[in-house]
Amino acid sequence: MNEQFERLITRFDSLITRIESILPQPLTAPDWSASVAYRYRKRSSGHGSLEPVRHIGNMSLDDLKEIDEQKEKIRRNTEQFVTGKPANNVLLTGARGTGKSSLIKACLNAYSARGLRLIEVDKADLTDLPDIVDVVSGLPEKFIVFCDDLSFEEGEPGYKALKSILDGSVAASTPNVLIYATSNRRHLLPEYMTENLTYTQSEDGEVHPGEVVEEKISLSERFGLWVSFYPFSQDEYLTIVTQWLSSFGVPESAMAAARPESLVWALERGSRSGRVAYQFARDYAGRGTSSRPVITPVADYRARDASEKSQDY
Repeated sequence: MNEQFERLITRFDSLITRIESILPQPLTAPDWSASVAYRYRKRSSGHGSLEPVRHIGNMSLDDLKEIDEQKEKIRRNTEQFVTGKPANNVLLTGARGTGKSSLIKACLNAYSARGLRLIEVDKADLTDLPDIVDVVSGLPEKFIVFCDDLSFEEGEPGYKALKSILDGSVAASTPNVLIYATSNRRHLLPEYMTENLTYTQSEDGEVHPGEVVEEKISLSERFGLWVSFYPFSQDEYLTIVTQWLSSFGVPESAMAAARPESLVWALERGSRSGRVAYQFARDYAGRGTSSRPVITPVADYRARDASEKSQDY
């Protein structure tokens, strides 16, 4: 009888252990000495954890060209934050590949020695933002919660969680936490023509669709600082190419030859962005000078295409 009872207790303990493993667990603090950047990850079991980022990109503010105005705004706001002065949550919006995410990473590298830390959170996990803020709220370091490529579709739960954290929660804002988010669109929720203020009734029965528009715009407005990025001109693109080629150790004598090839590279991708310039520089530097093919300048390509079209007709 005692043996059966002991086996029953053992099985009961095993069952309790399994149940506890799938129940939500409070978020615990990681080893803050392991890194200056952390990534919040949520497992299939529902447990969230802050994992240190072991390899951080060696990006500096000087590496980023042709965005001086945007760089100064972000640098100034981050400087205020690190020194304990009032600072704003930041929304960086605009053209893809223009340095929005890189600028935040560069700020981390510039100010990490002064106590700046970064926590990257995916938009699907923004509902856990209050837990993350609670974990870091009592620490002396300053934390940027980084949301990259942020936008929401209708009904996504992270929208209201982020809105509450930015401004509107009963709890006071935490002085050592700011949110920096990047997005390719300025208004983070989709808008439709039927939501125009002149409508008195929408197709789905909404009596005051104008108020829906106000609700959608209000999330962006809760970011105190908006920084906009714009597509680069050809000269700006070439300046960025030159900077990245230099960072990869390409000699100045080879950079003139790389210019027409970099323009073809951008033409093939349909974009003159900083990301495209960086990708070209990596490819060009990786191939070495001896293996580079002779590249026809873009102007010659256009002339040749026009000639071929005239012959077809």
